[in-house]
Amino acid sequence: MKLVAALLTFMAAARGYALQSGDQVPTMSLPSTSGAPMSLSDFEESWIVLYFYPRAFTPGCTAQSCSLRDEFGEIQDRGAVILGASLDSPERQADFKAEHHLPFELLSDENRELARAFDSLMRGGLMAQRKTFIIAPGGTVAYRFDRPATTNHADEVIEKLDELIRAAP
Repeated sequence: MKLVAALLTFMAAARGYALQSGDQVPTMSLPSTSGAPMSLSDFEESWIVLYFYPRAFTPGCTAQSCSLRDEFGEIQDRGAVILGASLDSPERQADFKAEHHLPFELLSDENRELARAFDSLMRGGLMAQRKTFIIAPGGTVAYRFDRPATTNHADEVIEKLDELIRAAP
């Protein structure tokens, strides 16, 4: 399983392949604001809302994160966990989480591994591109937001989660 995930990550990076619905997500551990490394596979029994944002403390990233914070309970009630990711250092992520009282973990992707695997790097690779992925239990991409809203992103996520959960076998 880890070999398959590693190959998918390599192929995504080599070809600029964007993960599509039904694709298995890569498993890699990244530093998190919990103080321990985290992997998407840590949550394989749950729906995952993985959102990439360019840079902590910028207006759009703050609005997007706070939108998800404000509806955290609604998203959690649907059996989903939220994980944010950017290329910021673990320290900057921790400061961002604390200042905005974010109740979910943030991942530090300084090596660009996760963003590259999800085709979520801006041109030049200096920042993550704003994208959100909903990952189904079992670790496959269920939906991809290529241009998520910032101020009402949680509303988009809740609407899509409801649709996906209703359609799930």
